[in-house]
Amino acid sequence: MKKVGFFRSIHVKFVIIYVLLLLVAMQIIGVYFVRQLEETLRTNFQTALKERVNLLGYNIREEIEKQRTAEDPTLEEDIKKTLKDFDNAGDISEVQVIENRSLKILGTSDADNQGLIGQRTTILRIKQSMVLEEDQSALLIDKKTGNRIWVLSTPIKSGKKVIGAIYLVAKIESVFEQMKTINTIFATGTAIAMSITAVLGILLAQTITRPIADMKKQALAMAKGNFSRKVKVYGYDEIGTLAITFNNLTKKLQEAQAMTEGERRKLSSVLSYMTDGVIATDRKGRVILINEPAAEMLNVSRETVLSQPIVSLLDLDDTNTFEDLLEEKDSLILDYSTKQERYILRANFSVIQKETGFVNGLICVLHDITEQEKIEFERREFVANVSHELRTPLTTMRSYLEALADGAWRDEEIAPNFLEVTSKETERMIRLVNDLLTLSKMDSTDYRMTMEWVNFVDFYDRIIDRFEMAKEQNVTFKRILPKHGIFVEMDEDKMTQVLYNVISNALKYSPEGGQVTFTIQEKNETIIVSVSDQGMGIPKESIGKIFDRFYRVDKARTRKMGGTGLGLAIAKEIVSAHGGNIWASSKEGKGTTISFSLPYESAEEDEWS
Repeated sequence: MKKVGFFRSIHVKFVIIYVLLLLVAMQIIGVYFVRQLEETLRTNFQTALKERVNLLGYNIREEIEKQRTAEDPTLEEDIKKTLKDFDNAGDISEVQVIENRSLKILGTSDADNQGLIGQRTTILRIKQSMVLEEDQSALLIDKKTGNRIWVLSTPIKSGKKVIGAIYLVAKIESVFEQMKTINTIFATGTAIAMSITAVLGILLAQTITRPIADMKKQALAMAKGNFSRKVKVYGYDEIGTLAITFNNLTKKLQEAQAMTEGERRKLSSVLSYMTDGVIATDRKGRVILINEPAAEMLNVSRETVLSQPIVSLLDLDDTNTFEDLLEEKDSLILDYSTKQERYILRANFSVIQKETGFVNGLICVLHDITEQEKIEFERREFVANVSHELRTPLTTMRSYLEALADGAWRDEEIAPNFLEVTSKETERMIRLVNDLLTLSKMDSTDYRMTMEWVNFVDFYDRIIDRFEMAKEQNVTFKRILPKHGIFVEMDEDKMTQVLYNVISNALKYSPEGGQVTFTIQEKNETIIVSVSDQGMGIPKESIGKIFDRFYRVDKARTRKMGGTGLGLAIAKEIVSAHGGNIWASSKEGKGTTISFSLPYESAEEDEWS
């Protein structure tokens, strides 16, 4: 541990602070005291001189207004006698009397300036006092001696009329000399007080810093992992209480260290086994931690990505910098999809920083949202398809109805065709709405089916008979069905709808003279029901999509035949609700086979039979 310098010691700091606080307090008191004393002395000095000037002004006014004869002394001689008392009169340097109209100097108390009598004064302050009819004073510097002087010009009034002015020059340096002496005394007293205070501060600081020094040694020992040492308690004041608390803290810290180590191991275990990917970086954006799920999501090795920049790891070099990620408020979508497979991750970023704002690094949490994006895409596509499917018949109906409203209903040949088309489009909309309602019911959480045990062979045979009697095409039916009964627990109405949709599609796409084959196979604890046609077939890239809502392989032909694109989607939902699967196999130009499986228990046959 680096040795603490003399001026960094808390002992010295405590004494310095103690002395500085006292010094600041004394300086504040001293400044206020000196300023007030100076103001008082100067005010008293000026007040005393003003009283003498006022008395002199009264005497001068009497002399000026006095009626004189030829035998009487002149006004200048009388004023000279009056001013004799002010010659070398203590702090007064000179007193002048000035006549108002001519601004002529009538007398001066300075024996060396008698030559000024009878001359016109040039002092502006005298003129201002007579014009403004008020005292004019100022604190100036004497150019000859360099001392401070105070000048005063007071108007002499006779009634409301100004008849002259008295100009006074006084030595005020004595006031400042007194203040200088007082400041010297105050500074000496302050120095003595500081010396005594410093000694007392040293003694007082020792009583406080000794326990603190012990606690410092204990802290250093704790930093090295030694928790066995105890701080000595010197008393039971605040410092003593602190020492006791410090000893308790040592014990708690020892326990906390053990707990922290345990939590660290738990956190490491959580990071290893959590499903979300977690990546941590240092303050320069280099990867310092990555858990197994994150490595699997990014298809990288944990050992190879350490110290690699996170922007490179996430393949964001072209779009983002590490500083951009630090300021990122929303999550980033990372699209790693290929032509064969969609793969999308969402990255949330959290900055690790101290209370001061210093950035220590970044935490990135990765979520696999491929399935969510797929569902959102299908939802948007579903809404678009519904809108399109509803708009098409509505547009057709509006066109024909507008034509009828414009008079086409009078045409006996056109009107029936228009009404027939409108009726077909209406039926098409009804089928579409009914299919949508069926899907909506299947999607609802409270959807219920009426399950009962049904001999599926007889049930399937009846459905085939119904289609065979109602068919209008030249298509033959071939049945490959078991001779014995197969009992399946199902909702008969819903399963009828599945077979209706599948068989209807087979008949729609079967050519004239073709054949539709119906089969049932038993496999483990399921039965596989198939319907095969000899139609045009389905392209390989479309086989996996035919069970999506509104998907059509040949959109123009399907719409022409009145299909809604929802039949196989409804069949898929119903079969899934029964615990089975549905799929398709096809070869272009040779036909298509739609198959679905249903669970059944073969042991039930004996019971039912």
